[in-house]
Amino acid sequence: MREVQARAGMGQVVVIGAGIAGLAAAHRLLERGARVTVLEASGRVGGKLLPGEVAGARVDLGAESMLARRPEAVALAREVGLADRLQPPATATASIWTRGALRPMPKGHVMGVPGTAAALSGVLSDEGLARIDRDAELPRTEVGDDVAVGEYVAERLGREVVDRLVEPLLGGVYAGDAYRISMRSAVPQLFQAARSHASLTEGVREIQAKAAAARQTGPVFMGIQGGVGTLPLAVAESVRARGGEILTGTPVTELSHNAADGGWRVVAGERVLRADAVVLAVPAPAAARLLRTESPGAAAELGGVEYASMALVTLAYRRAEAGLPEGSGFLVPPVEGRTIKASTFASQKWGWIAGENPDLVVLRTSVGRYGETEILQRDDSELVAVSRQDLKAATGLDAAPVAARVTRWDDGLPQYPVGHHTRVARIREHVAKLPGLAVCGAPYDGVGIPACIASAYAAVDQIHGDLRGVQELTAHPVQSLHGGAGE
Repeated sequence: MREVQARAGMGQVVVIGAGIAGLAAAHRLLERGARVTVLEASGRVGGKLLPGEVAGARVDLGAESMLARRPEAVALAREVGLADRLQPPATATASIWTRGALRPMPKGHVMGVPGTAAALSGVLSDEGLARIDRDAELPRTEVGDDVAVGEYVAERLGREVVDRLVEPLLGGVYAGDAYRISMRSAVPQLFQAARSHASLTEGVREIQAKAAAARQTGPVFMGIQGGVGTLPLAVAESVRARGGEILTGTPVTELSHNAADGGWRVVAGERVLRADAVVLAVPAPAAARLLRTESPGAAAELGGVEYASMALVTLAYRRAEAGLPEGSGFLVPPVEGRTIKASTFASQKWGWIAGENPDLVVLRTSVGRYGETEILQRDDSELVAVSRQDLKAATGLDAAPVAARVTRWDDGLPQYPVGHHTRVARIREHVAKLPGLAVCGAPYDGVGIPACIASAYAAVDQIHGDLRGVQELTAHPVQSLHGGAGE
């Protein structure tokens, strides 16, 4: 076993994990003057951000857009030289496949929760709309320290709102179950409204009024020409240009703290690194394994974080054979009983895809939700077949694709059940007992790209002794929104 004294004096930090959180942490650490080594178990950087191609067309095979109303992701893209490639969606008009038809995605709601019944006209039945109006007459519903989004909204507005709108929107972010997902962690602004208002619709109207008063301009979401999956590649290139080292295919098997000198020993295969600090930017199960010896309490909490699996089916058609409805795509409520949960019309959503591939139409579907195992056990050809079947039923598209690609994200999305915020607080409480250690990424404060980057920056601040970022994220998780359809 070869031991590497990876520091010349103080300031060596090992970042474990080269997803966007780990890479953002490394980038920020180098700005602060640290010496940085990034260790990644897989053979590539980027985590859930993955550029690829289908029928020669550049596409994203993972996340395809990033929230632009938070500054972190767009700012990082600009810092690493992607400013001229940032592009908003060409269309933000999406649909929902509900009650037997594609219907326009309603406006005037917060993650599917309306300020008025009229906002959901056309999506809900007359009975469902009438049930929303009863909210103003109901006594206050106490939410306590946390509550499931679906449970609370159904009690106030009826199950149809949850099943037809909240569920597909939340499912697009977490691949989860709205009746399990924490309102405090996943939709924090709704949680605050529920605490301060007896009427949920009144609280939503106040949220909307504040948003209008803030007069935020510009797109809500942003993409990158060539795909959002190019962002981690650009960050990695910048890290290397600044003197950082990134080692892929290098799984870490042991992490130990030396109480005598306060340093850390990191074992990765035959390599042993010694560092002043460690940023742990890996999924919860991997973090649990690495912390089992040094922090059994944190490991136990991390071991309790559940994940959902999903798959993305990317299809390319000859443009002359593939007429699609207008818009960026559609969502599918689980109560519809369909296999796909969403479809993104990528060539219509992203101008750069259409511009680069004028003779092709590219779209994708997503399948798999929390607790669904049977569908993801099917082989790739079956997933393509059921996607085509649902697409035909929804849009009439009956042409044969010229190419198809299935990308599986096994245990890809951490779940945020009721009480998630207290679990995160307990994890950080245990981790804080170990000097020079910080955790970051999707298991903690939000699953979107800006949330992961904010988490990374807070981790960097923490190992420099500044806990304000961690405290802010723990108190106010970053809400991850749905980018129209098919995220």
